[in-house]
Amino acid sequence: MAGLEPLYAWARAAVSRPQDALICGVHWELVRHGYRCLGAGDQPGPDERKSELLPAGWEANKEVYTLRYKSTDDAHELLLKAIMVEDSMILNVMDRSSQKVADVTLAVADYINPEHLDDFHKVYRNTEELRTRIASGIIAPLGATAEKAKKEPEAEKKDPDLPRDYNPLRVPPRQPAGTRAPSWPSPLSPFAVGGEDLDPFGGRSGGMIVDPLRSGCPQPGIDPSSGIPGRLPPGAVPPGARFDPFGPLGAGRSGPDPDHLPPPGYDDMFM
Repeated sequence: MAGLEPLYAWARAAVSRPQDALICGVHWELVRHGYRCLGAGDQPGPDERKSELLPAGWEANKEVYTLRYKSTDDAHELLLKAIMVEDSMILNVMDRSSQKVADVTLAVADYINPEHLDDFHKVYRNTEELRTRIASGIIAPLGATAEKAKKEPEAEKKDPDLPRDYNPLRVPPRQPAGTRAPSWPSPLSPFAVGGEDLDPFGGRSGGMIVDPLRSGCPQPGIDPSSGIPGRLPPGAVPPGARFDPFGPLGAGRSGPDPDHLPPPGYDDMFM
């Protein structure tokens, strides 16, 4: 909790109970999230100014701590009441601007070591958990300040493998007849499975319909867009189109075609 150490050193003379030390930790978390303290008590006093320090008399009431805060952008004004109930501290915070209310209950012994109130390096425990409780229980319900939003902008989630101007709905331009089909990603990539079904116009591979010309298996060097001698004229298949040949690819295939043979027992009337 960077910055808490000098604050605790400044307030050390007023820290006499474990709940005092916990208030220091809660106060500094609010400061980290873009709030500044205006003063103690429910009502504003004369000549109040925003400060990262705790105001005079902040520890006067050990059972109910009352502090007022304002965001650096003046969009939020908080009234914090920390109420001690046995060994727990109930933080009740109201945003006077929006009338939103948030509350968190903290067990003092979970975050403060009462035997080391005079040693900053030993007095606090579970500081990361305390920060998380304050952020999720108070800051998030009331809304982050503009200063905090600028410091921690939400990272844009983009696919690093796609170009910046990539648009999955854009239809790629058609190539003139006679040119080769565009290069395709490896269909054997495990991350390409189903890609073309989700993005049929994006030039990706991995759809459920098998294309024999891009199946990953060795095939004769044939370009259907240039035509198939004796079967298709040039230009009959658009460049880059998915093409399912209706006959054996290549010439000079040896042996009979299994599709031309009758099934077993074809002439057996009892089959």
